[in-house]
Amino acid sequence: MMPERKQLLLLVLVLVALATGLVAVRLGNDTPPPIELVRDSGLEPGTPIQVHVTGAVITPGVYELRAGDRVLDAVTAAGGPAPGADLDALNLARRLRDEDQIVVPGGQRPKSTSSTALGNLIDINIATEDELDSLPGIGEAYARRIVDSRAVDGPFETTEEFVDRGVIPASTFDKIRDLVVAGP
Repeated sequence: MMPERKQLLLLVLVLVALATGLVAVRLGNDTPPPIELVRDSGLEPGTPIQVHVTGAVITPGVYELRAGDRVLDAVTAAGGPAPGADLDALNLARRLRDEDQIVVPGGQRPKSTSSTALGNLIDINIATEDELDSLPGIGEAYARRIVDSRAVDGPFETTEEFVDRGVIPASTFDKIRDLVVAGP
C-alpha cells in the first residue's frame, strides 16, 4: 500500500503544480485593457459651456463659450492677456470643456483709472473687485456679483442695471448712485 500512497501523493502534487502553472500562465496573459484618456467633453460642437477665466487677463470672470472653442478663445473673451501675462505657459490650442478654469499666469491685471480717492466716478464696466468693494454698502460679496454679472451678461448699459439684474438691492444702489458710471 505504500507505493500506491506514494503514487497518489505524487499524482496530487503533479496536478497541483499543473493547476498552479495554468493559473500563472492565465494571469500573465490577461493584460488589463489600455487606459483611455477622454479629452472630448461629449458635447456637440457649438453647445454653450461656462468657463472661468482668471489670472493675468483684462476682465476675469465666467464666460459663456461654445463646445469646441479653444483656450485662446477664452482668453480673448476675457479681454485678452494683461501686460506681462505668460501665454507660453498655457496650451492655447486645447479645446475647452464645460466648467473649465483657465488661469493665465504672470503679469498683473490693469487697474481701472477711476478712483473715488481722486474724486472720479467709478466705471462699473472696468472697475476691479477692490475698487467696487471700496464703495459704501458694496463689500466683497456684491463686488464679486458685479464682476460676475458683467462677465456673464455683458457690460452694464446704465448704472440702474445693478438693480434690474438683481445684482444689488435698490437701497444699496441709492448709496452709490452718485459715485458710479456705466462707461462704454
